[in-house]
Amino acid sequence: MLKASRIVCAFFLLFLLPFLASPASAEEKVWRAIYVEGGPFSNYQKTLAFTARGLERLGLIRNGAVSIPEGSESSKEMWGWLAQNAAGRIAFLDDGHYSAEWDAQKRIEIRNDILERIRTRGDVDMIIAMGTWSGADMAEKDLGIPVFSMSVTDAVSAGIVASVEDSGKDNVHAQLEPGRFRRQLSMFHEIFRFKRLGVPFEDTPEGRNTCAMDEIAATAKELGIELVLAAAPLDVADEEQAFLNLKGCVDRLLTQGADALYLTYTSTPMSRIPGLMKPVSKAGIPSFAQAGPDLVRYGVLMSLAQAGFDDIGNFEAEAIAAVIGGRKPRDVSQVFEPELGLAINLKTAMAIGWNPPLEILAAVDEIYKTIGK
Repeated sequence: MLKASRIVCAFFLLFLLPFLASPASAEEKVWRAIYVEGGPFSNYQKTLAFTARGLERLGLIRNGAVSIPEGSESSKEMWGWLAQNAAGRIAFLDDGHYSAEWDAQKRIEIRNDILERIRTRGDVDMIIAMGTWSGADMAEKDLGIPVFSMSVTDAVSAGIVASVEDSGKDNVHAQLEPGRFRRQLSMFHEIFRFKRLGVPFEDTPEGRNTCAMDEIAATAKELGIELVLAAAPLDVADEEQAFLNLKGCVDRLLTQGADALYLTYTSTPMSRIPGLMKPVSKAGIPSFAQAGPDLVRYGVLMSLAQAGFDDIGNFEAEAIAAVIGGRKPRDVSQVFEPELGLAINLKTAMAIGWNPPLEILAAVDEIYKTIGK
């Protein structure tokens, strides 16, 4: 009798199993995502690629190993690949890639298109906002859906979030690395003891935010460094004009007696960086790339290098996972603390007549012996 009862119970459970599983399945919402950027940039590519890999590692998507295209800073092809191949709790919408191509008018049009899409179509559940332009645009209004602001120089000074501790908006989360540029300048100055630091930048509210000018100025004052500034439009749609504007800034800084160069973020393509750096190396002054080791590969003397973009990707993926799990973006920590090392271009070091001491080389994680390869 007992055995027969167990058989009946087992049969009953098997019968009910599909119905018991239904509520859990209903909770498996697929989050439809779009991507917004001010324009092509290699850091945006890497952040997107490694965030996708982080999402795969967490089991939120399958097939997240999207390749980064060679010879291009565009993310459009990457997003298209994810839309076709990645699957799971996040759907990368086929028509969900928006790039302003560093065109200010197109930026306004894209912002309005996205707002209209959310308001009328309601087919977006999540926004990946890459860079300062898109972060500011997408966080300006409470869209009612999560906005993840990634790869921003300083999301607080840009007005994307209220503070390091609190985004100030329930639907907004940003990646923040407090004191990042202070560490860069302090380390650069510790090595070279320069007195007059040349800084090219765009003298607009957004341009100053993009390069963290407030932090640069405060650190320079603290270290007793005189800033030599040269301003021009640097984030422009015409790549050749962006290069010429930046080159004009660098040329002016050299004639004004800067004895070191801090190269801030720019939309100038990587292929033009070697030409930009030639007069700097010829002048024999050290240079530092704010944006990271990609520019060191192309001829800037040094930068702080993180061990890789895996840590950024994991940070962003875990923030997304927390929101999918039920937390508000505002309640997820925004503080990102990567392990940092040094990147040096030895060919540039030789060109300026600097022989890196052993204690410096011991701290180097990335060494480039050529320029642009």
